[in-house]
Amino acid sequence: MNKIVLAYSGGLDTSVAIKWLKERYNAEVIAFYADLGQGEDVELTREKALKIGASKIYIEDLKGEFVGDYIFPILRGNAVYEGLYLLGTSIARPLIAKRQIEIAEKEGAEAVAHGATGKGNDQVRFELTYYALKPEAKIIAPWREWPFNSRQSLIEYSEKHGIPVTATKEKPYSIDRNLFHISYEGGILEDPWQETPSDMYTMVVPPEKAPDKPLYVEISYEDGDPIAINDERMSPATLLVRLNSLAGENGIGRVDMVENRYVGIKSRGVYETPGGTVLHIAHKALESITLDREIMHLRDSLITRYSELIYYGYWFSPERKALQTFMDYIQKDVTGTARIKLYKGNCYTVGRKSANSLYHPGLATFESENVYNQKDAEGFIKLNALRLRLKHLLK
Repeated sequence: MNKIVLAYSGGLDTSVAIKWLKERYNAEVIAFYADLGQGEDVELTREKALKIGASKIYIEDLKGEFVGDYIFPILRGNAVYEGLYLLGTSIARPLIAKRQIEIAEKEGAEAVAHGATGKGNDQVRFELTYYALKPEAKIIAPWREWPFNSRQSLIEYSEKHGIPVTATKEKPYSIDRNLFHISYEGGILEDPWQETPSDMYTMVVPPEKAPDKPLYVEISYEDGDPIAINDERMSPATLLVRLNSLAGENGIGRVDMVENRYVGIKSRGVYETPGGTVLHIAHKALESITLDREIMHLRDSLITRYSELIYYGYWFSPERKALQTFMDYIQKDVTGTARIKLYKGNCYTVGRKSANSLYHPGLATFESENVYNQKDAEGFIKLNALRLRLKHLLK
């Protein structure tokens, strides 16, 4: 083959992959770096890729598309994997892979490559997207081919060949960052009993060092999407950046969990998702007064399956798209404002309001009212108890 388009992060694995792919396949390696809000110097990333041996590098700012077309949809669906993980890495992969396929077609490249390991989820997410968008795609996964068997061996190879990387033998973490979150795996974290090092975190301050005064924020929504913070309207990406800062300063959004990878391995992942945590809680608060009970319960019964599809990599599958249509349809009345209190690692809902609210003070009150006839409850209870009474009588 003549050309390979590599999904390039600038980290250890993909930096080594540039040189290895050139040597192994005697091909031109074109790097693609998706700017999803990693906060890195993209010009240094460009120089680094070219220095290692890439013939060309595409650096594209995809933050707006990432938040508007990928993050906001999963927030509308309240997606959370195994009760804790808000899918920050999972949701980035289909966008990167989609654009990578487009670049490969533009360049006339014969293959696409990624730096995901043969043990993890990302290989599945990348490759399911490749195949969904280009069924005949030729895929190269260096981790499944090269002789290196550990991150330590990659570090040694990079040192030998003068490849600049940030990972060290002392801090060999696998780190993935974007506008939605940052994740850490590997190194000392592979011991699930070991507490995470205090100097590892990036986006979220330790709760014990957060301000002693709580911070109140009001998040306004239209059709299930956040549009403003404290009445200030802003773009999706800007809103998430602002909320990341506010929540991170108050210690919100740390998760330390052992999750079940799609390939069958249990793995410890440590995540920071400050703004996303607040948006998840605020969205559910607003739904509590705007969604019909049965619609909400039906949707909630689908969240586990919906979240698994995203975690496993089936973003472009027909079943995920069908579920998304349902998730989005029921959001048409989720318009209003949630008031959230941030304090030392805790995120509390303290208020919610909406012109579409189904909450009726006259019905809910314990005080005097003339709306609800309490005697009606007797027949309601007897009808619902009928099958229970019959079962006992048959005994």
